[in-house]
Amino acid sequence: MTKPDEIKWLPAKLLPPGAQMAVLEGDPSKPEFFVMRLKMPDGYRIPAHSHSQPERVTVLAGTLYLGMGDGAKGGAAIPLGVGSYSSMPPQMVHFGWMKGETILQLTSIGPWTVSYVNPNDDPRKVSK
Repeated sequence: MTKPDEIKWLPAKLLPPGAQMAVLEGDPSKPEFFVMRLKMPDGYRIPAHSHSQPERVTVLAGTLYLGMGDGAKGGAAIPLGVGSYSSMPPQMVHFGWMKGETILQLTSIGPWTVSYVNPNDDPRKVSK
């Protein structure tokens, strides 16, 4: 059991700066089931990306605007408010932005990967 005040938030290094994550169950780096939460500030954006495993997301706070595809043509995004759920198969390209501080609960099978459509969007790349 984990109570909200016991959650330990850490920087979400696979996402652009500003996002925090907390693993509630399992280990996203291993080939096993895991549950994590992501907390992002108002206006936070996640560029177009995909994952190697299915991704299941429940909105716990705020609003996630979720769009499919690379967003190059200003792709439409659907607002998902508190209680909304989305399930995406492996390799489905999607993007999003947040309205209000947004907390998502994400479940999947590890290892959890994030592959950005534009490699320059990857925060793990160091600009020189």
